[in-house]
Amino acid sequence: MAVIVNPKETDAVCFALVGKELITKKNGDMLTFQDMLYLKGLCSECDFFEEESFHYCTLEFKGELSADYQTMTIRHFFAEHDSELNLKLARARSLLAWRRDYKYCSFCGTPLVDHAVQTARECPQCKKIHFPRIEPCIIVLVNKGDKILLVKHIQRNQDVYACIAGFIEVGESAEHAVQREIEEEVGIQVKNIQYKGTQSWPFPDAFTAEYAGGEFRLQPDEIADAQWFSRDDCPATPPEGSIAYRLIHNLF
Repeated sequence: MAVIVNPKETDAVCFALVGKELITKKNGDMLTFQDMLYLKGLCSECDFFEEESFHYCTLEFKGELSADYQTMTIRHFFAEHDSELNLKLARARSLLAWRRDYKYCSFCGTPLVDHAVQTARECPQCKKIHFPRIEPCIIVLVNKGDKILLVKHIQRNQDVYACIAGFIEVGESAEHAVQREIEEEVGIQVKNIQYKGTQSWPFPDAFTAEYAGGEFRLQPDEIADAQWFSRDDCPATPPEGSIAYRLIHNLF
């Protein structure tokens, strides 16, 4: 249920996001409801809502955080916490992004309001109900003997080599998406696609595949470099807490 926060409900799990980072207490503790109210007062813009026993907000600061708080990347949080709490954070991030991007009815253009019962937004004019959008995607590690394929993505702002990943297109199975993304981005073919696991965010469905043939042909607007590496001699790769880390370090 998505409704405006009730100040009397102070025992909920609380998440506050600013930009691409999460706010926590300096000592690492989770935020309380009172912390949420304090942070809300610091912001020029804020989306602040609850769902069942969880409070979420996204913030645009007009001031600085006090010494009692810190920010951390979501990946860092994922590396330090269990899967249940990580799932809640992933849901918080996705719902806040959806609320930011979907403010008007796509049928009649009327500003949307929160649905009284469901996690959805409703048009007060035409009564159309809009639910959060789900964007399924895959990530895959390709093996060639004792080597693994890692690529450097053009759109990343870090000098990091990672796995091939991408969104599942309409009508595709996850396995079809694995084959298509690999062929589109690096030009090779694969076989023996195997599902390995999932996570809430980002690129949830993880696979491995074996090299089947072809030479590298890089997609110029996506991939800057692609190479075969030994696991014990890799360049900088995604950090612990990411599903790519688990694939690269064979932790499934």
